Amino acid sequence: MTTAPISEALTVPEVMTVLRLSRAKVYDLLRSRQLPSFTVGRSRRVRAEDVAAYMRNRLEESY
Repeated sequence: MTTAPISEALTVPEVMTVLRLSRAKVYDLLRSRQLPSFTVGRSRRVRAEDVAAYMRNRLEESY
């Protein structure tokens, strides 16, 4: 059985830094499901590859 490589999980502040967005805007993206996330206890995490996919999609929409 093969398994997929484990992706890095980013915290909301890390996503804010990567995307250069406010905390409120990041939570808006999470709430609207434009940016997938999961919780660990009370902490929200976003896969780094999902942040990259979000950026790619936004770039494609701008063309």
